[in-house]
Order: sequence, then structure tokens, then C-alpha cells
Amino acid sequence: MNAEPKLPPQAAVEDTATQALAEAMRTSFVVVRLLLIGLAVYFLCSGVFIVKEQERAVILRFGKPVGTGLEALRGPGFHWAFPYPIDEVYRIKAVKVQSAASTIGWYAEDARRNAAGQETPVNPTLDPMRDGYVLTGDRNIIHVRAILRYSIEEPLEFFFNHSNAYFAVTNALDNAVVFAASRYNVDDALRRDLAGLQDLIRRRVEATTARMNLGIKVQQVDLVTAPPRQVQDAFEEVIKAENKRGEDISVAQGYAAEVRSRAEGEAAARINAAQAAAVRFIESIKSDARYFSELLPRYQANPTLFSEWLQTEVLARALTNSQEKFFLPIRTGPGQRELRLLLSREPQKLKTTLTPPKTEGHQH
Repeated sequence: MNAEPKLPPQAAVEDTATQALAEAMRTSFVVVRLLLIGLAVYFLCSGVFIVKEQERAVILRFGKPVGTGLEALRGPGFHWAFPYPIDEVYRIKAVKVQSAASTIGWYAEDARRNAAGQETPVNPTLDPMRDGYVLTGDRNIIHVRAILRYSIEEPLEFFFNHSNAYFAVTNALDNAVVFAASRYNVDDALRRDLAGLQDLIRRRVEATTARMNLGIKVQQVDLVTAPPRQVQDAFEEVIKAENKRGEDISVAQGYAAEVRSRAEGEAAARINAAQAAAVRFIESIKSDARYFSELLPRYQANPTLFSEWLQTEVLARALTNSQEKFFLPIRTGPGQRELRLLLSREPQKLKTTLTPPKTEGHQH
């Protein structure tokens, strides 16, 4: 057998170094592969985020929302997005009804006293540097506090098209309070038409926020108005006087209505009575006309006889119930007539009524 050739010592050392290098490179490749896999897993897992029940989330990809409208909102649960700086998660409080309070128009209050249920002391005069107020259309000063309740219908417009949408809503409410107060006089704003003032503020806020593209929907406006506290007593006296005036007017109107109703009833009764009397009078005239028309031929035939008959008829009707009748014939010659009456005698009985001759359709 031939013996294997022996390598020189230097070549053996180089071969050992090469094997060690190859082994180190293989180990490095494994470590790099594991690192890359770990980085990929970390990259993917870092994009997972959780949205709480009281939150909503919007994913911004390179600064722009992913999705439009309500579709851009991520609800409660697990979600995934590319890690920063590709995607950014913007969280929003999921409050269905938001509220905003006016920052003008109300007098300064002491928070500690209010918390204790105490009234803030009244200053002798209104301080414009501390106390808010608005002017009415008749140039009077009143205090107004408004609470706006609204819902966010377009969250992308509300949160991403304005640097501070909440502040914009408050400004719109303050503008509406000043605008509406200037359209009302002090009595209407405080007592007579508070609902109208409240509605005008609501409509003004709706118009302003729509013009600003805030993407909200007004739900309700709660309103409180008050006169300056320095003249509160004077306002109460005016209210009492107006209430008394209203009561007096109501009493007077009730009395006027009663008198008018009674007068109308009496007038109607008199008109009805007059119409009935007119009908009776007309019928009586017609009856008399028919009666005289029927008697006219008899009179024309013998006026003397007709006159005697008519006289007899009249006397018969007139003397029907007379107890005593005395006839004095017409004196034909000179001299005096003597009438003797027996006064102390028994009274005579009444005779039955003598019915005069009647013509058809006439009562005389």
C-alpha cells in the first residue's frame, strides 16, 4: 500500500481556519435568519392595537384617514395597522352626545360657594371685566347661559378638518347667544317668549356649524336667562305689576264678554218680539181691510141704515155686562129733561155676553 501524502504544516492550519470560518458563517446566517424572522413577527405584532368600549379609532396612513365617513371609525376590539411611521392610530372618545357651554353672557360665580350650595354675593354694580352679559334689542342688559347638546355625525370633518373643533362649536354657540338676544326685547327674552329665544339660538348654531363644515347635529339647547342681580327687585316689582295688569284685563274682558252676551241676548229677544208684533200688526191691518171691504157695499147701499146698525152693534158690545142701561133720547124741543135714578135697589144679575155679528176672517 502506498502511504497518503502528508500536508505541510502550513496547509493544515489554513484548512482548519477555513472550516472554522465556514462554520461561523453558517451560524451567523442562522442567527441573522432568526433575527429577521423575529423582526418580521415584531413588525406584524406591533401593528395590533385594542380599541376600548368607550373609544373609537381612526387609522391615518401617511397622514390621511383610511376609509370615509363612519367606515373610517374602528369600533371596540382588536385591530391591526402598519407600525409607525406608515400608519398612526388616532383615538376618539365614543360619547354619543357631546355638550358645550356658552362662555359669555353669565355673571361671575364662586365655584366653591356653588359647590357648597351657596349664592355668589352680589356686587353693588355690574363689573364688565368679570361679569358676562348680553344686550337685548331694546338695549337692556340681561344674563344668558346656554348649554348645547350635539352629536358628531362626520367625525373625519370634525377631528381632521379643524385644529380645535370643540372650540369652534363653543364659538358658534357664543355667537348664537349674542345674535338671538339682540333680536328680542327684555320682557320676551326673560319671560314671555323664552322658547322662541331658545329656538333662534338653536337655528343660528345649526347654520353656523353647517357653514363651517363641522359635521355635527344639534340635539338640544338648554337656556337660562336672568336680569342683572343688582336690579332683581325692580324686575320682580315690574313682573308683579304686569301680572296684576293681566288679571285686571282678564276680569274686564270677562265682564265685557258677559255684558256683550247679555246685550246680544236682549237685542235678539227685542228683535224677535218686534218682528212678531210687526207680523201681528200686519195681519190685523189685513183683517180690518177685509172687514171694511166687506162692509163697504152695505154702507153704499144705505148709509143711514148702516150707521144705525153699526151703532147698535157697538152699543151691544159695550153694554153687554152693564147692570143698568139708561137711554136718553135726543131732545127735539126746548126745555129740561129730568133723570131719576133709584140707588138703593138690589143689584141685577149679569147677562151672558152678547156675541156681535162677525164677518168671516175678522175679529173686531
